[in-house]
Amino acid sequence: MSRLSLALKVAMGILMVDSIIELSFVSSMVAWLHQRASQGFSFNYDGSAHFLAGLPANIMTDQGHTSNGAAGTAFVLIGVGGIVALSLRHWSRDRLGQSGALARSFYHLWVWMNIPAFLLTTGALAYVFAVTNAHEGQTIDIPFAVSLGGKAYPNEFWTPQNWFSALLQLDLVDSRDDIQSHLYVMRGWQYNLIPMFIIQLGVTVLAVSEFLEWRRQPRVAQHAEK
Repeated sequence: MSRLSLALKVAMGILMVDSIIELSFVSSMVAWLHQRASQGFSFNYDGSAHFLAGLPANIMTDQGHTSNGAAGTAFVLIGVGGIVALSLRHWSRDRLGQSGALARSFYHLWVWMNIPAFLLTTGALAYVFAVTNAHEGQTIDIPFAVSLGGKAYPNEFWTPQNWFSALLQLDLVDSRDDIQSHLYVMRGWQYNLIPMFIIQLGVTVLAVSEFLEWRRQPRVAQHAEK
């Protein structure tokens, strides 16, 4: 096994672990939004307790779906698909018939699918940070929120990160620690896109480089690959 092959397999393993972390963080956020945040929160204002819907009317969740898609693609297509592709390449080393050709074709396809998969992660990273930063610093109009009588807050558009950051600025009756801990999770999947991008860049470069090295081998050497 060449150093490139070993480095590729190690990088694929790291990418699979990181993508599972990303998927877990996003899934945890979605579950909490539906099970707890949707019930609303109480806050104190002007000597009285008031109720506010847990999610605003204009909540933006596309960035979570995009991150989830990028992580799922990295795990299934690049991670699991890579294990299958490299195994088929090894299996086909002494097969010159149609079955060997099909196995090698699957490997070829996997190598070049690394590029669109990496571009998906790149797009997810750019999109998530652009949308989140565009709504950074928004605040809740407390008197207006009181007047809603528990209805969903309709002003502005919010990402989950921005909404719960603003919610923590209120004098909450309870649930402050719960919101804060889940805000860490939301920030976690957002910033985890950075290492996922770096790792997947490495996997893509290694996959293509290792493929080119494999192609340069004499056909006999390819069949003798271990």
